[in-house]
Amino acid sequence: MEKLRQDISIGKNLKRLRNDCNFTQEQVAAKLQLLGSSTTRSIYSRYETGELNIKISDLILLTEIFKCEYNDFFNEIRKN
Repeated sequence: MEKLRQDISIGKNLKRLRNDCNFTQEQVAAKLQLLGSSTTRSIYSRYETGELNIKISDLILLTEIFKCEYNDFFNEIRKN
């Protein structure tokens, strides 16, 4: 079976934004859930490590939680 190549990860930017807001992963997951997401701390952790691609619906909610722009998720990401 061929191994799938991992897509570009925005995990480092998610972690930076979370730390800038002084939130734990648990707090971010709880805020996401309050806004209607089914994302748990475990899933959010996998977003930050790049093990899992983030859902667009969660990115939309995270702009509210982190009070940021969409471009902030993609800072310093280069095309290969």
